[in-house]
Parts: sequence; structure tokens; C-alpha cells
Amino acid sequence: MTVDAIFEASIQLLLTGGLHHLTTTRVAARAGVSVGTMYQYFPNKQALIHALNQRYLDVLADKVEKTCNAHHNRPVGQMVEALIDTYWRAKTERADVTRALYRSVAEMDNTDMVAVFAQRVDRATTAMLASARDARFDDLESINLTLITVIFGTVRNAFERNLSDAEASKLQVQLNIMCHAYLQGVATLHGLPPTE
Repeated sequence: MTVDAIFEASIQLLLTGGLHHLTTTRVAARAGVSVGTMYQYFPNKQALIHALNQRYLDVLADKVEKTCNAHHNRPVGQMVEALIDTYWRAKTERADVTRALYRSVAEMDNTDMVAVFAQRVDRATTAMLASARDARFDDLESINLTLITVIFGTVRNAFERNLSDAEASKLQVQLNIMCHAYLQGVATLHGLPPTE
């Protein structure tokens, strides 16, 4: 498919030369399409970068939603472990691409794109946590927001620090412990049995 070829060519150029190296002409050449075809899909470099990041966030949201749907009615501990694992894997399976995309939107206004992603993730994770068979939360929206912010922020920080695989693996273990403790603490505050 032409758009897939354009996206992959864009990623390759971002990885080899950074954002300043990426031009619509270079992308067209690497994708094997004419510049005219390129402009039919993306009228300029900014539109291409926006679409590339939108696609990345859509795929990421799809993975989170799939995991959340698969973990309904499970113990809350299993839910949080699956959520952390899914997000971590999605961000690290092509870590170089994740880093390049983070850099590519540094100067763009991506507020709307991130808002749509956040709504999808919030809806999926809130529904999953609401179905936990061993826990109930009085203020699920705030608890979910805190949990997601901690998970996503930790993963982002791991990339910014460029941690080794061993360091990242240790951090993921600690993140699981922290999130379990947080959910157990919130459940205990509300007089509920501890989470698994």
C-alpha cells in the first residue's frame, strides 16, 4: 500500500538523518512513489509528520484497548501488570522509532492528537479497572489518571535516559511494585480487600 510505503520511508529517513534530513522529495524517492503521489497524501512535511505520529498513537491505543478488553473481570493486579507490559513492549519493540517520533513532534502542536489518544486509553483502562473482580474504587477516573500518568511517564523517562535493557527491565519490575502498592493503598483506604 502506498501510504504504508511512505510511512516506512519516513521512519527510515528519521532514523538515519533526523527530522532535518526528512523531506517530501526524499520520502517519495525512498518509498518508490512520485512526488506528485506523495503530495496527494501529504501536502507538506508537517502533514506527513503529523500523520506518522497519529498512526503511531492509533496503533498504541489499539494495543492498550486490546489488552484492557482481554483483562476484564480479572484481579486488578493482573490488570496493571498486563497494562504495564503492553505499553512497555509497544514502546520498546522499535525503540529507535519511538525516540525518533518523540523528537519529530517536539516543535509541533499535537494537543488534539494526544487528546484523542488519551480519551481512547482512559476509556479502555477505566472500563477494565471497573470490572476488577477483587477491587472497587470510589473515584475511578482520578485513580485511573494517576495510574496511567505514572506508567506512561515512567516509560517516557526511561527513553529519555536511554537506559540499557538491564536497567529498563529493573525499572519495569519496580513500576509494577509501585502500581500494585498504589492500587492496594487506594483499595485499603476505601475499606476494600487488598488487590492481588
